[in-house]
Amino acid sequence: MPERVIVIVLDSAGIGELPDAAEYGDEGSNTIGNIARQVGLRVPALRALGLARLVDIGDPRPSPLGACARMAEASAGKDSVTGHWEIAGIVLDRPFPTFPQGFPAPMIEEFERRAGRGTIGNVAASGTAIIEALGPEHLRTGAPIVYTSADSVFQIAAHEAVIPPPELYRLCGIALDIAVRGAGMGRVIARPFVGEPGGFVRTANRRDFAATPPRPTLLDRVNSAGLPVVGIGKIGDLFAGQGLTADRHTSSDAHGLELLEHELSATQRGLILANLVDSDTLYGHRNDAAGYAANLERVDERLGELVPRLGSGDLLIVTADHGNDPTTPSTDHSREYVPALIAGAMVRPGIECGTRATFADLGQTIAAALGVPMLDAGTSFLPDILG
Repeated sequence: MPERVIVIVLDSAGIGELPDAAEYGDEGSNTIGNIARQVGLRVPALRALGLARLVDIGDPRPSPLGACARMAEASAGKDSVTGHWEIAGIVLDRPFPTFPQGFPAPMIEEFERRAGRGTIGNVAASGTAIIEALGPEHLRTGAPIVYTSADSVFQIAAHEAVIPPPELYRLCGIALDIAVRGAGMGRVIARPFVGEPGGFVRTANRRDFAATPPRPTLLDRVNSAGLPVVGIGKIGDLFAGQGLTADRHTSSDAHGLELLEHELSATQRGLILANLVDSDTLYGHRNDAAGYAANLERVDERLGELVPRLGSGDLLIVTADHGNDPTTPSTDHSREYVPALIAGAMVRPGIECGTRATFADLGQTIAAALGVPMLDAGTSFLPDILG
């Protein structure tokens, strides 16, 4: 049986609209497929892992190195918390609340009272657009910019010279108590930026403050079994630190892959779970299809170097948490299928495991692989993929 499972979540790498995509305004979304058609996509490592079996990326359909499956999201919603929680075995029966018209006045008033300062914004907006629009007023007044999106997020943007990151994180803690613990939202996001009007740039000091999972997750199961659970990127934020034995924050996908390579040497068993967010944050939300493709190609090059380093007891899994198609008018996440690409010495090459009814099937497969108690949701397909 496997001794170590390495999971890489390519944040937003969806592979085609779900049957209910129209209910979310996402009809026609296919993040990877549409990028491949519009600008081209050269990802030989992902293709070898089986991606071309799941979505048309303009390449031949080679026999994969391992197993592959397409996964549907059973939970309502299309945000990162929902997607990661479902991978880890929690299927939500209703989505986190959203506020497309802005937050209710009592919520903002309570936040301002406890924060000791006023706010500006309180609209649903693109993060880069609202910083450009309200950044000068923020510099003059010192009032943080509060905004939301189609997701269940309370976002606070502030210039680092006006509200330094530690103070911004304190404000996010207040919002976490009001919006997440109080109103049931999914998360609060700190959005620090620097620069001058007309040239504002968001920094790598972003932090996510998420709801606490309502039940034990895959991370808790593995941790309780006495095995290491290492989170890389925003994993610790999305699970509110629950179930982790180590939490490694990152400044970029390149940094995340560097930390992952380090953990391949440092952590010999258990679960290593990495989120690579740049494709979503820097390109998907900005409708930059060419940038998205280039970033994915950079990640693919590193993946090609990583696969040969796998040990005989390793399972490598590459997946995603939702879509974010930069070729559509929307700048929000999209309701899509995601890939599950599974490689390792024990995996039967060329196995296709069909369309899974829930992301939780992957979590249940990982639980079975590591010999930990079953999750509350999902069906393991481990017997299908092991040779």
